[in-house]
Amino acid sequence: MVNLIRKISEKFCIQGNFICAENYGRGHINDTYLASFSDGEHRIIQKINSFVFKNPELVMENMVKVISHLIMKIFKEGGDAKRETLNLIAARDGLPYHIDGDGNYWRAFLFIEDSFSYEKIEKGNDLYDTGLIFGKFQRLLSDFKASELHHTIPDFHNTKIRYENLFKAVSADIAGRVNRALPEIKFIEERREYSALIQDQLDASLLPLRVTHNDTKLNNVLFDCNTRKPLCVVDLDTVMPGSILFDFGDAIRTGASTAEEDETDLSKVSFDLDSFKAFAEGFLEEAGSIITERERDCLPISAVVLSYEQGIRFLADYLEGDRYYKTSRDDHNLDRCRTQLKLVKEMEEILRNYKF
Repeated sequence: MVNLIRKISEKFCIQGNFICAENYGRGHINDTYLASFSDGEHRIIQKINSFVFKNPELVMENMVKVISHLIMKIFKEGGDAKRETLNLIAARDGLPYHIDGDGNYWRAFLFIEDSFSYEKIEKGNDLYDTGLIFGKFQRLLSDFKASELHHTIPDFHNTKIRYENLFKAVSADIAGRVNRALPEIKFIEERREYSALIQDQLDASLLPLRVTHNDTKLNNVLFDCNTRKPLCVVDLDTVMPGSILFDFGDAIRTGASTAEEDETDLSKVSFDLDSFKAFAEGFLEEAGSIITERERDCLPISAVVLSYEQGIRFLADYLEGDRYYKTSRDDHNLDRCRTQLKLVKEMEEILRNYKF
């Protein structure tokens, strides 16, 4: 592995001689390495998962555009663009990536020193800080024309299509599992109106098209080791055009749940309103000035919709034989679906008429 990373690093505009490299992070998609160099600096060397990202060039084109805009805005606001956003290192041929002899796509980033990420909430203001940084991400990109970005994963948050695909899987029942999931199927079918709630408004231009991160988990935020304050948003592979509701709702889905996504004891799964309020406070502190009244009104219900959508995705994969999500037991995806639907049931009672 070390020799491979040495050879790959030589394809990028990196000063200093390669010393060593090691696996880095806990990501499940791309292969990521932390490399050390003789100039005393570290760089991230990463192989893009071309099975998940079918068009790596388009992923990188999106990333270059968004990072360039973020750097410009951070400079204008007097910030430190080397710490407050990712910075790509160009390949020696001028491209933002290198293709090796086997057709694999590689990229390199400056390493943000003295930073860390959380895997779970450790103290009360973690979600407030996470809301701040995702809100800032939206604010800094609010004047970027989202239509210039590619849909690298088409219909990623199109809940209507997710719903349709689920019931195709129900009809096909290729894994013979439908009878084990009848209550979940019924629950989802009874709430079909959620599937159109965001998408219909986007299609009718009632919601503005914005740059969306699409994976707003706590562990996609870097914090400063010294100040413990949020630095920047990372993992920009899924940056695409969409609705701000996608990012807000998905952050609440993960951040305001009291249990792990695959918890089998549903009595441990609940929606924590205080966590919701903490994230929303930070998010609106940064992004409140750029969102529309309709977006603000829809923020609470977006958490219901994104939890509903994720439940659909887990259930569809379960019925199709666990082809997308990695599993470690027979009903793993069904358990994941059930946690999401438990959140939906609790959230809809609390958030349906919630106002900021």
